[in-house]
Amino acid sequence: MSGGPGLEQRYRRVLRLLPGYYRDRWEEDMAAAFLDSWLTGDPEEDEAILEFCKPTWAEAASVAGLAVRLHLGGAGAPRRYFAWGQAVRLAVLAVAVLHAAGALDVFVRLVWTHRLFGWLPVPPANIPTAPSGGIWATTLYAVQYAWIVIFLMLILGHYRTARVIAVLAVVPDLVALVQGQFAGSLQMPYGHWAFWVLLDLAPVLAMAAFYRDAPLFARRPWLLAVPAYYLVVYVPVLAVQATGNSAWLPDFSGLCCLLVSLACLAHAPRARSRRGAGSGVSSLTLMLLAAVAGAVRIVSLADYLHDLHLMTVSLAELLILMAAATLVASDAARAQAAHARTAAMTAPGMKPRPPT
Repeated sequence: MSGGPGLEQRYRRVLRLLPGYYRDRWEEDMAAAFLDSWLTGDPEEDEAILEFCKPTWAEAASVAGLAVRLHLGGAGAPRRYFAWGQAVRLAVLAVAVLHAAGALDVFVRLVWTHRLFGWLPVPPANIPTAPSGGIWATTLYAVQYAWIVIFLMLILGHYRTARVIAVLAVVPDLVALVQGQFAGSLQMPYGHWAFWVLLDLAPVLAMAAFYRDAPLFARRPWLLAVPAYYLVVYVPVLAVQATGNSAWLPDFSGLCCLLVSLACLAHAPRARSRRGAGSGVSSLTLMLLAAVAGAVRIVSLADYLHDLHLMTVSLAELLILMAAATLVASDAARAQAAHARTAAMTAPGMKPRPPT
């Protein structure tokens, strides 16, 4: 089909959002389908349409959504796009584990510090008390526990439900931030906002990588990840706090840096030898997590501008993270720079449809 340069070129500019391998195969068909939805058969009216009309917002949004799914490829996608998609999905699951384990810690502290079970011993005075009562405390617990549900929905393959709950879960934190901003109760102008963007909003947006063609994950290892993380991280933290030596503990940002660094160190031998088909994807995932942890650490440095010791410790944690990330960087680069295969260009559900 041939049309005037106006409407057709506008559609083609929108279609540039799609990956090259998909556009090469389907651009002509998609452009023709879009144009057919406008044309009436009347030469004069069609000429005006082709010259002056523009793609609708719904059409542009549909193409943008398709572009996101293709760039974050699922089953059948070319290697490079599948690697990015799988890395984003794994990174989201890792952040969900962080939130879910935090919810478990909130529950344990609430039960222990408020003696909800009479047979529990009296908690030491050094254990931070979980708040109780009031609308915000109740909302806090609901948001924390919602992340456990979100994590389970992602593992079980109920992606749409997980996205809906995740959107609802991040709203209370946003309301609290806005309220604190206007009330002047935020200790730093950007730190808390950055934490919300990096650890709440970004994972929710990245859940766009979970869709029908996204591969399912092995359930048992991921289901064990939350209690394992709690036992390895939160139980020692609770024990150190009980002894009154909390000064020895890294802050949240430092803990994230150290955990990602340890994961990079553990994965480095496999990355160097390129053992296993998923080595590059795992390395790419660790690079994404290192970027998030590093950004969280950098933002939190503003808390220690007047404390030279803590500033030095924070910078040391950041340097350790950067050094550990370099061990897997080359393997991650190989995974995301792999040449896109020409096979399997049409993953299920990805064929273009005429606009409605």
